[in-house]
Amino acid sequence: MLLLLCAFLSISAAYGAVVTPTYKMNDGYEIPAIALGTWLGNNSKPGVNEVENAVIWALDAGYKHVDTAWIYRVEDQVGRGLKKANRDNVFVTTKLWNDKHARSSVIPALKESLQNLQLEYVDLYLIHWPVGQFFNNSYDSTDYLDTWRGMMDAKQAGLTKSIGLSNFNQKMIDRILENELEKPAALQVELNLNLQQPALLDYCRRHSIVVMGYTPFGSLFHNKAKADAPPPRVDDPEMVEMANRYNKTVPQIALRYLVEIGVIPLPKSLTKSRIEQNIDIFDFSLTEADKKQLRGYDKNYRTIAQHKWLNHPYYPFEIPAKI
Repeated sequence: MLLLLCAFLSISAAYGAVVTPTYKMNDGYEIPAIALGTWLGNNSKPGVNEVENAVIWALDAGYKHVDTAWIYRVEDQVGRGLKKANRDNVFVTTKLWNDKHARSSVIPALKESLQNLQLEYVDLYLIHWPVGQFFNNSYDSTDYLDTWRGMMDAKQAGLTKSIGLSNFNQKMIDRILENELEKPAALQVELNLNLQQPALLDYCRRHSIVVMGYTPFGSLFHNKAKADAPPPRVDDPEMVEMANRYNKTVPQIALRYLVEIGVIPLPKSLTKSRIEQNIDIFDFSLTEADKKQLRGYDKNYRTIAQHKWLNHPYYPFEIPAKI
């Protein structure tokens, strides 16, 4: 089971920044228990300094971890924001995109990200998807084991301290382990109230793989929820009542729940007040009754299913019956 260090958190009286706990990964490095997410959506184009400002505000609020990716097209802004901090005090995660799955392409891809970020290394490098695809939309059927060997090469070259996976399923991870390759230090997947993935979380605990959760708010916000999305919403009376009892907001309750089930949430925002609010979740604990209620919202509903890759041999998710 993962060990959550620093069980009791405090607020810095001098700086007003939250002190965040860390998890210890299976390679010995520590990873902060929350990160600023920087993916703004497929159809969003950030302003010239929106993400840069978000990173600066996050660092000021106490974040020690920034999650990004080459495909987000904001690594340059993340890099400029990080210039305001001591590099040794910030954990940086980025990701390999689908058109660079060949083993020989991994190190050049990471070097490009490092140039964008203005860094000599990242703390964690992830294969973004097991699905290889070129920009002409043709599939790349490179075996992800070869891609993983390229990730190991990148770590050996000192370009990243740790390596991991994103959007891989249990069978795919098993195959990496069965081939006696390096164990992933982390797995990043979608996790929120509607998609809690208890079996996958249990698997990762047994294998000492840290889990990071993207889209942690799921369908909480009305403007983000699809027509078929299950409840709750941010104005759900039961959720509002629960949040009021802790003197917190509904989004904070959702983030705290992920922390309590051993997940590193990756909330994203370009608003200073919300960035500060999202990290202010380490000064309370949920009751067992409240956690039971929150578990009841799990409907195995996936917000980001990427059905466009259904025919790829390495599509990682269960195929819904209606597809």
